[in-house]
Amino acid sequence: MGNKKMPQPNPDNRADNVEKLQEMVQNTIQNIEEAHDTMQFASEEEKENIKAKNARREESLEAMRSEIKDEYKQAHE
Repeated sequence: MGNKKMPQPNPDNRADNVEKLQEMVQNTIQNIEEAHDTMQFASEEEKENIKAKNARREESLEAMRSEIKDEYKQAHE
């Protein structure tokens, strides 16, 4: 079989998780705003799809904000 080394997992580096999550929140907010702006040109069906997608984005925002709080606590313990 030889002397093959097994790959080692990367260490858990959480140092920039809060920054990454904050960037994701900003991107999601921007997507919500852009989607809202396009609704004026959308058909009724497209408007319903946009509303549903934005509702899912709002749920994601809540989850990301909660995760930011958790990560911040972890980093400052």
